[in-house]
Amino acid sequence: MSTDNLTLPCPHCHTLNRVPSGRLSDGPTCGKCHESLFTAHPLPLDDRLFDIHASRSDLPLLVDFWAPWCGPCQTMAPAFEAAAATLEPTMRLGKVNTDEQQGLAARFGIRSIPTLILFRGGREVARQSGAMGTAAAIVQWARAHA
Repeated sequence: MSTDNLTLPCPHCHTLNRVPSGRLSDGPTCGKCHESLFTAHPLPLDDRLFDIHASRSDLPLLVDFWAPWCGPCQTMAPAFEAAAATLEPTMRLGKVNTDEQQGLAARFGIRSIPTLILFRGGREVARQSGAMGTAAAIVQWARAHA
């Protein structure tokens, strides 16, 4: 078992936690709020939360940039939700509503939605514009680029 510690923000209170990498699958909880560090659901992100989860976490962050009026976004949403259950605990998934978070959309040059962007260490490592129809396709794409 690896003893390398990873820094993980809590999806509930956003406090940074240190977790041994070999214990990610053991259901770790937050040292502050005692909630689970993994929820198997994408995390809604705003500017502040995006920066915490993209830049301060040792896990890759897969973000779905979407809007409520976007038909393809709504079609892909259940697949993205299911992908979260498969990709955790090795990756965190988040969602950015581009109508509410226009600054984040502009910061990353979002021109079409849905757009998936994979971040590692706060830097973009891969991008996919257009809906992916299945959780398996999202998982395969994310793992190939992580």
